[in-house]
Amino acid sequence: MAKTKRTTTSPLIDIGIAEKDRAKIADGLAHLLADTYSLYLQTHNFHWNVEGPMFNTLHIMFMEQYTELWNALDGIAERIRSLGFPAPGTNKQFAKLGSIDEVEGVPDAREMVRILMAGHEAVARTARAVMPAADNGDDEATIDLVVQRLQVHEKTAWMLRSLLK
Repeated sequence: MAKTKRTTTSPLIDIGIAEKDRAKIADGLAHLLADTYSLYLQTHNFHWNVEGPMFNTLHIMFMEQYTELWNALDGIAERIRSLGFPAPGTNKQFAKLGSIDEVEGVPDAREMVRILMAGHEAVARTARAVMPAADNGDDEATIDLVVQRLQVHEKTAWMLRSLLK
């Protein structure tokens, strides 16, 4: 078991995961945090701006989705902190780390659904990319967190995809 170096500003972290492994895991989780936040913001935007015959259904669905995303943010950020690294928390950091592009203007309701479906698929890919580092570091806590996020994003993408048929 590798020990991390003690610095003058922080005590030694000895949770059974080597520092280099914790760094790789935290980096992957930072990307997941950025994508989750970007998808949260996009979903909330669409909740505010959706119109059309499916307004009520989509308005409520988007609210449930952005609430779930909002609640997930703390768990991801706190896992990064548990590993001994700062969690990103600015728009500039999220833009650099994230894979979800901002949407210009206000798309129609069907396009909102398509965009959010693609967003959930993107977050699932980002979450899945964390798994090798977590597995290599024997980081069961991160694996559990990522598996939970995968289940949410894959199910939500399927539900949104179903609306497009």
